Amino acid sequence: MRQLIEGLIIPAFSSGQTFQRHDGAVLSIGNTQIAFTTDSYVVHPLFFPGGDIGKLAVHGTVNDLAMCGAKPLYLSCGFILEEGLPMEVLSRVVASMQTAAQDAGVQLVTGDTKVVDRGKADGLYVNTAGIGVLEHNLSIGPSSVQPGDGILINGDLGRHGIAIMAVREGLSFESAIESDTAPLWNPVKKLLDAGVEIHCLRDLTRGGLASALNEIAEDAKLQVSLEEAPIPVHPEVQGACEILGLDPLYVANEGRFCAFVKASDVPRALSVLQTEPSGTKAAVIGKVEKSPSGSGQVTIKTRLGSTRLLDLLSGEQLPRIC
Repeated sequence: MRQLIEGLIIPAFSSGQTFQRHDGAVLSIGNTQIAFTTDSYVVHPLFFPGGDIGKLAVHGTVNDLAMCGAKPLYLSCGFILEEGLPMEVLSRVVASMQTAAQDAGVQLVTGDTKVVDRGKADGLYVNTAGIGVLEHNLSIGPSSVQPGDGILINGDLGRHGIAIMAVREGLSFESAIESDTAPLWNPVKKLLDAGVEIHCLRDLTRGGLASALNEIAEDAKLQVSLEEAPIPVHPEVQGACEILGLDPLYVANEGRFCAFVKASDVPRALSVLQTEPSGTKAAVIGKVEKSPSGSGQVTIKTRLGSTRLLDLLSGEQLPRIC
C-alpha cells in the first residue's frame, strides 16, 4: 500500500505540492483552518466482538480528524451494498453508525448508496469522509517532531486485530477479547486544553504501533527509540499473538493513538491521558533522537536489555481488519 501511494497516487495528484503521510489534509478557508479526510471500510466479518463495520466507519474517520488536531464536525457516508444483503443487517449497521456519531458529537449530513452484483462486495462496504475545524495554533504532523520529544500511547495494544482474528479462526479465550474501537477526540481535546505542546499524533490502525512510528520517523528523518517494558499488551492478546505467530506491535487498533509531545510536557500529558476511562493503561514508551544515519528509523530496547531495529513489514499481518 505504501509503495502504491508513493509510487502512483502522490505523483499523479501532487501538482508540485509537498505531501505528508498524515491522517488528513489541513486546509485554510479564509481565516479558518479545517481538516478533511476520507476512508473506506471493508472489514470482514461485518460484526465482531466490541463493534461492527458501521461503528468502525464513524470512529475511523472521526479519529483521522482528531489526529490532525481538529474537532470533528460532519461526516458523509457512502454504502456499497451487495445484491441480496438482508435488510436487518443494513438496519443494524445504520443504527450502529447513528449511535457512534451521537457519541462522537458529529453529524452525518450527506451520502450515497450503490448496489453491486451478488458476490461482489462481501455484503457491505462503507466509505466515510469527514470535516473538522482546528481551534489552536499548533502544527501537528511529522514535520513538527523534534529530538527530545516524548512518545506516549493511550492504552493497551492489539485488541481490535485479535478480536477480528478470533472470529475468523474460531478461537475462544478465557474471557472475550473485544475491539478497542472508540472515538479519540476527547483525549486529544484534553491534551490541547491542558496546554500540552503536541508535535504529532497518529492513530495505530493498519500495521499497528510499529508501522505508525516508522512512517513518522521516515518523514521526520529522526530516530524513534522505544522501551519494550512499558508498552501495555493484554495477557490474552499476547497469548493469542503467540498462537497465531503475530507481533502485537504490528497488530491493528481502532481506539489507540501515539502522541509526540515536548519533553517537558510528558508528565502532564500522561496524567491527562490517564483521566480518560480508556486511558488507565496509558504509558510513556520512548523518545525521539537524532538519527545517526540521517534517515528515519525505529529501535526498541527489549526486556532483556538488547536493542533491535523495528522495521516496516513487507505486507499486512491482518488484512481486512478495517
